[in-house]
Amino acid sequence: MSSPLRSIHVVAGVITDARGRILLNRRTENRDMAGLWEFPGGKREPGETSEQALVRELREELGIEAEVGEWIMDVPQIYPDKRLRLEVRRIQGWKGSPRGREGQAITWVAPDKLHRYSMPPADLPVVAALRQPDRYLITPELEGEEDSVHQAWLGRLAQALESGVRRVQLRTPSSPARVALAERVIQQHGPRTQWLVNRDIDLAGRLGVGVHLGSEQLLALGERPLPAGQLVAASCHDLAQLQAAQRLRCDFAVLGPVQATDSHPGIAPLGWDAFEALREQVSLPLYALGGMTPGDIEQARRHGAQGIAAIRSLWPATA
Repeated sequence: MSSPLRSIHVVAGVITDARGRILLNRRTENRDMAGLWEFPGGKREPGETSEQALVRELREELGIEAEVGEWIMDVPQIYPDKRLRLEVRRIQGWKGSPRGREGQAITWVAPDKLHRYSMPPADLPVVAALRQPDRYLITPELEGEEDSVHQAWLGRLAQALESGVRRVQLRTPSSPARVALAERVIQQHGPRTQWLVNRDIDLAGRLGVGVHLGSEQLLALGERPLPAGQLVAASCHDLAQLQAAQRLRCDFAVLGPVQATDSHPGIAPLGWDAFEALREQVSLPLYALGGMTPGDIEQARRHGAQGIAAIRSLWPATA
């Protein structure tokens, strides 16, 4: 019988300069995962608070006196030799000039270039949380083909976008009229929103937008269905589906249902503990789905998600 993995609590800091660039450390040759880039920080020792640990680590690693700011997220991650919890905090100020005091390379990276740097699995969801929306709207199905139904739907979508939603899964395309509606929406609201169409890879390719794969599609695909410039996402309910989504190099996945929801009436809810147990086995950015509201975003981030995916709570009741 194998012994349980040791548990480690690591605290990392997001340090941003006046140009908006973020500081990364490169792991030295005498450490595991040597050569990978990571957010600076280190292990929290017994008796330390997270703030104390991060201040100490940044002093030792970078030679700065840091002022620890807001909490961003926790990322639970299993490695072959340990179970790690990565707590991420913003650094709201510091004294001194950062330098690699332990022989490590450091670099300042523009946020939109972070994805170019190879990182340990636990750091990858942090990049998503820093760069991508914390809520993912899944539009409800249209309840008819009448023009009045379409206009009401369009009005509610516009209101959702005005409220700050920036990533949307369109579930409308299933007929020529609905495809035309999707084309109209994408053209009208333009590049400020990230669009994905539900399941239809060919339509996504034609429209130049992303695709959200159903869980039944994941195991059938042998490779990523769209180029890197177009988002690929997936619905997942278990570890096999999450691993398939990661193998296909999906940009993110939706995992749930976390709580009971009318949209998944036959599926028992995972609960947050099971969500986290699945989260820690992949490095894929995740949204929590199932009974979620914007008020659950912090809870979702406590368990390693970048935010929530929802239909009802992100869709206005009236236009």
